[in-house]
Amino acid sequence: MSTVSKDKIVFSAAQPSGGLHIGNYLGAIKQWLELQNQHKCIFSIVDYHALTVYQSPENLRNKILETAMIYLAVGIDPQKSTIFIQSDVAEHTELAWILNTIAKIPELELMTQFKDKAKRFRNKINVGLFDYPVLMAADILLYKTDLVPVGEDQKQHVEFTRTIARRFNNLYGETFIIPQVIAQKEGARIMGLDDPTKKMSKSAENPFNYLVLTDEPDLIKEKIKRAVTDSGKEIIYDKKKKPGVSNLLGIYSLLSEKPVKKLEKEYRGKNYGEFKKDLANVVVEFLLPFQKEFKKLKENPKEVMGILKEGEKKARAIAQKTMIEVKNKIGLDY
Repeated sequence: MSTVSKDKIVFSAAQPSGGLHIGNYLGAIKQWLELQNQHKCIFSIVDYHALTVYQSPENLRNKILETAMIYLAVGIDPQKSTIFIQSDVAEHTELAWILNTIAKIPELELMTQFKDKAKRFRNKINVGLFDYPVLMAADILLYKTDLVPVGEDQKQHVEFTRTIARRFNNLYGETFIIPQVIAQKEGARIMGLDDPTKKMSKSAENPFNYLVLTDEPDLIKEKIKRAVTDSGKEIIYDKKKKPGVSNLLGIYSLLSEKPVKKLEKEYRGKNYGEFKKDLANVVVEFLLPFQKEFKKLKENPKEVMGILKEGEKKARAIAQKTMIEVKNKIGLDY
């Protein structure tokens, strides 16, 4: 459980990339479920961010709705948390433009994610990808956010958000809260099933890299059966010498809530085949309640849209209040 004080505003978001994988759940969403019982949580589906990579309009629409269904099916409670689509609240892009006027180009050029993608794609990089951290800063600051749960790959962007908030406050007077990072937990480092040296990722070329929350039981079993293991027969946790088995033990431990040491003892003298078969059954059983709820929501999209519209109203009420204050501070309140 989080050790931070109660009654804070928490903001977190995910792009509508389709089915979330088990690493997303263990690293981020499980933490969201804990936080919504302690704080005022705002969760957004950030579809503007998704536009930095082209996708068909129909595909984007479907993914936005599917992501909302996943949020709800895993246990995000609209009675406790605000769930909405980023593009439904125009104040996000309005504040982003204002923050653009005080952001510095060299700051954005230093962003690790941008530098990595610029090297890989060179002339195909668009301005939206370059400016991504400014929109992310607007997403966070718009709601006077206290706490931002993020993975290691997004910490630099939150630090930029803190910098831009301080700069605005210094120029125009105290307006924004300086948000604090809440580090994601052990599940944030779930590695790929096909390559345990790299983080599990939905963008991996090989679909056997990840376990999607909506995967059918037979597919889950096949993916785990094919998962990379290591030389030797021992089922022990050793990230350096046995990264494949260690990754699978980590997943098993987090889903079953059994300590790794206990699992090592249980599987002493057993082979990888037995271990993988049991792990597959654990994953399938763990995902059954989610998949049942997800199926119900897919059959009733109007209910999901109603929840999103209600979330939009709640989010916009906060966003409009912030923008009135911001415009007043910078002289756009004539």
